[in-house]
Amino acid sequence: MSGRIGGAPGRVPTLVILVLVALVFAVPLVSMVEFTLRGVSGGYGFEHWLALVDPDNERRYRMLWAGILNSLVLAVVTVILMLVLLVPTVILVQLQFPRLRRALELVCLLPITVPAIALVVGLAPVYSLIAGIFGSGAWTLSFAYGVLVLPFAYRAISANLHAVDLGTLTEAARTLGASWGTVVLRVIVPSLRRGLLAASVISIAVVLGEYTIASLLNRQNLQTALVQVSKSDPYSAVILSLLSLLFAFLLLAVLGRAGAGRPQNRTSS
Repeated sequence: MSGRIGGAPGRVPTLVILVLVALVFAVPLVSMVEFTLRGVSGGYGFEHWLALVDPDNERRYRMLWAGILNSLVLAVVTVILMLVLLVPTVILVQLQFPRLRRALELVCLLPITVPAIALVVGLAPVYSLIAGIFGSGAWTLSFAYGVLVLPFAYRAISANLHAVDLGTLTEAARTLGASWGTVVLRVIVPSLRRGLLAASVISIAVVLGEYTIASLLNRQNLQTALVQVSKSDPYSAVILSLLSLLFAFLLLAVLGRAGAGRPQNRTSS
């Protein structure tokens, strides 16, 4: 009879761990769903869900829909800024300046060590200047969010980067006569597809869940709108929180499908 000391855990411990993890996630979600289905006069129903799309409540939830729209715009702009600024920098350092990897990693991970309240104190005078140039629209928060998502996006791209022999791929493409633009768009970017998708999804999740910076800079997004609506209608706030979680799960599913790519057909001679 052989033991499992030093080896992989057995099937039963693995199932127990999976069940416990599933319960940690499922119990709060089920509780939120149960709360949203409670009727005002007792029992259960979908009256709180239907109230969100009731035309008679349009003015009541106007702030909420504006916050959702602002957060979606912020997510798109933040992802674009992150990809345009971070990806070329990471590629350039990886190929041309490998000695700067540690310095780049330190700069990219630094925002995670700064509390959001301290970050806002530093951003406040910057945003007074931004307001004079770009206005005070909610989309301008993407400049701050670009800094906020930098550590998470860098880690996702860096993990994928270390799994790819970028130098060999680049040298092979250049030897075949490809320009640098072709190398980046047709060789490097497809090779980093999983990392870029992961960085984008993480950035969207951070933007959709951010409250402190938006609140202190007096901008409206999904979270600030949820706080305002929850003071008069907690059911709608919980419903929108559930929907935002569902949106994040769908993004993760899309990431898994897109990152897996098409299976390669292997034929044996």
